[in-house]
Amino acid sequence: MSKRKKEVFKTPGEKVAVIEEFVAGPGTFIEEGDIRSKTVGYTITDVHNKLVSIYPRSGTPIFPRKGSVIVGQVVNTQDKTAIIRILSVDNRPVPGQFTGIIHISTVSSNYVRSMYEAVRPGDLIKAKVISNRNGATHLSTLGRNLGVVQAFCIRCGNRLTRRGRILGCQVCSNIEERKITVDYGKEVGGLD
Repeated sequence: MSKRKKEVFKTPGEKVAVIEEFVAGPGTFIEEGDIRSKTVGYTITDVHNKLVSIYPRSGTPIFPRKGSVIVGQVVNTQDKTAIIRILSVDNRPVPGQFTGIIHISTVSSNYVRSMYEAVRPGDLIKAKVISNRNGATHLSTLGRNLGVVQAFCIRCGNRLTRRGRILGCQVCSNIEERKITVDYGKEVGGLD
């Protein structure tokens, strides 16, 4: 019977053991004498056979990849860009903290003078990942099914309702502009 040590949570690239003490098992790789984790998961250390392995915590890790559709919340808006906290990827909640960026050139097919015309902090948006270059997740809301899915009044904070192509506040009667989706105001997927 093999004796096992306590399972320890590891992330990709994290050191698990050294090759002088253990053999690299499934879910690991060797780098400069160290056995490292290939995936997110838990160590399984078979002391008797001197084998260390990583067993995945779950299936495929959720990560915003090129082509993925995300739902996120606008955390910062500037004149030409907006920063988005990614909440779900392809209708699956994201367990970690991912952020993305939208540039004014990828927000709408119509002319947009300032990002404030398209998105505001607090808005929930649906966007597509167009690139992961330079360590940043670049997003786009080009298309009828992408854009703001839920917005809030900049005056009173109430949820805005759709009035044709514009948004209106039922509490303070404020009228605002956003780059909204065709299904604005409907249930947002992946946030259960």
